Amino acid sequence: MGTGTAPWWHRQIFNVFRTLIVSVCVVRIFADIDAWLGVFPSLYQWPVLLVGMLLLLVSFTTVNYLQAYMHEDWRSGIDPRKEGRKLLTGGPFARSRNPLFISVMTGQLGFFLALPSVFSLVCLIAGVLVITRQAREEEKALASNFGSQYDDYRARVPRWF
Repeated sequence: MGTGTAPWWHRQIFNVFRTLIVSVCVVRIFADIDAWLGVFPSLYQWPVLLVGMLLLLVSFTTVNYLQAYMHEDWRSGIDPRKEGRKLLTGGPFARSRNPLFISVMTGQLGFFLALPSVFSLVCLIAGVLVITRQAREEEKALASNFGSQYDDYRARVPRWF
């Protein structure tokens, strides 16, 4: 997709937040910056942190599985090529049109719970907004590329659950 389009902006926003998250995680190894992050003390308890870490593990595992399942059909973003592509409708895609996005959002929720703070809450909200908008953009592209085949799939399988 071209510069300035919605998918391009989604990618840029996602990259900014990904860089911020990695940077914060690395800096926290060497310095106590939790006060700057706005940690929520009531949520910063071991059961919440454990659930967050478990959700992160589930997310990483599921994303890896889904990318392997998609194999050569996996793309990051919208692929403008129409030839040689097939519509994945089996396996996890028989239950949700966007299982990979669900897995990423699960990871974002896990990050919030593993580091409950204003920072991670902003990351969660921004991430969910960007992913839901990107899902709509990708579904438009799939409808354009696959026509009635995608319409039938969309009628059969929910976007999320």
